[in-house]
Amino acid sequence: MSRIRAFTMPKWGIEMTEGTVAEWMVREGDAFTRGQTLCLIETAKITNEVEAEYDATLRRILVSGGSEAEPVGALLAVFDEGQHSDDEIEAFIAAFVPAEGGVAQGAAKTKAAVPEPVGAAVGAPGRVRVPIETNRPISPEALRLAEEEGVDIAGIEGTGRQGRITHQDVIKALRGPARPTLKGRLAVPEDDPKVFASPLARRIAALHEIALSGVAGTGPRGRISKADVLALVPAPASSGSLAVPAFVAGENRPEIVPFDRIRKVVAQRLTQAKQEIPHFYLRLSARADVLLELRKSANLVLGCKASVNDWIVKACAMALVRHPEVNVQVHGTDIYRFPHADVSIAVAGPQGLVTPVVRQADRMRIDQLAAETRRLIDKAQGRGLGMEDMEGGTFSVSNLGMFGIENFDAIINPPQGAILAVGAAQRQPVEAAGGGVAFETRIALTLSLDHRAIDGAAGAQFLQTLKTLIEEPQGLFA
Repeated sequence: MSRIRAFTMPKWGIEMTEGTVAEWMVREGDAFTRGQTLCLIETAKITNEVEAEYDATLRRILVSGGSEAEPVGALLAVFDEGQHSDDEIEAFIAAFVPAEGGVAQGAAKTKAAVPEPVGAAVGAPGRVRVPIETNRPISPEALRLAEEEGVDIAGIEGTGRQGRITHQDVIKALRGPARPTLKGRLAVPEDDPKVFASPLARRIAALHEIALSGVAGTGPRGRISKADVLALVPAPASSGSLAVPAFVAGENRPEIVPFDRIRKVVAQRLTQAKQEIPHFYLRLSARADVLLELRKSANLVLGCKASVNDWIVKACAMALVRHPEVNVQVHGTDIYRFPHADVSIAVAGPQGLVTPVVRQADRMRIDQLAAETRRLIDKAQGRGLGMEDMEGGTFSVSNLGMFGIENFDAIINPPQGAILAVGAAQRQPVEAAGGGVAFETRIALTLSLDHRAIDGAAGAQFLQTLKTLIEEPQGLFA
């Protein structure tokens, strides 16, 4: 059946209220098929590829790529499954009303993007925007700047994803290459072989343009020494050392890097969490020598590459099941307790920190957990995480030990009630049974807790169980 369809800002997850169209992969007027990628949409944490659910034609784009954020439910484009006229498309847009329920405030205020006339004045008076036709990947803002400034993008090497030319690349091309001003070689007078002087005295004399031919040396056999030359230096040298040339500070211009969307959301959420959640911290360290040895053997037997962090996540999951009062989410004045542990792991992705979730980690074998963690990390680093990978989570683990950080305090990831900060494994001296000194490997653990929902005693008992599981890792196979 032939009909006109509205393409609106999708809603991925309960907390999503708006999104940004990063880039359109289909041009206005092009036909597309089911499964073809239509556009990239950025949310608070992820960039998702939107695939077509049916065959149609993209008749009108109302929100161009790189525009401001639009609320959920806002009209982004119009698809045509038939051969409708332009008047019918315009009438459909004019009559469009966002669906009720789950639509962010302001969705009804969707505005059609008005294309700028080619050759019209843009910005400063007299500036003409010259259109650039290219098949190279380039961001909308970068293309706009290149057209306004008349930049030839053929010689620009894109630094974005898959060689995409970014706004910063165009700005760099506008500045041009650095051209340092060379002052030439330093003129040094030739040594007079008849002058009997020490090498240091000759260097000081050349620096201050002092002729040594008329200087009377006070050194052995009339040799001109450092002191003889310094006595002739015009600037006073009370300490008998070389005068230090004055330091002139050059320009220290900062590179302004505005927050991207993900960084803005992370900053907002962490600030809110630190201000509104009463954090308190519990610290201890656990012996890891047995765990490190068991890890090597288990990896060989199971044929996996489980990291130390995988074993810690497994230990946390099992400890959370034994202490459900820590395995919680806080929603207003309600505490949600969960029977299984969905552990969020902190991953540094290309666009900032993300926390994908390992579902029911307490029920996984260590090889299964390692495979799932690797899958999530690969998706995070390739910007392929979806909302299904991010939603939920009853507890978080943040590990900076691989960077040599001994210990740190992590900020709770709401609505979760706790997060574990893992430091580096370090060799430390301890008292041996016979009164001597021995060395063992210890890992520092810091537990951040939401005091509204979790008491200190409950957190301490959880940490004791976690410590036992790390120091006696055979229990992780129970």
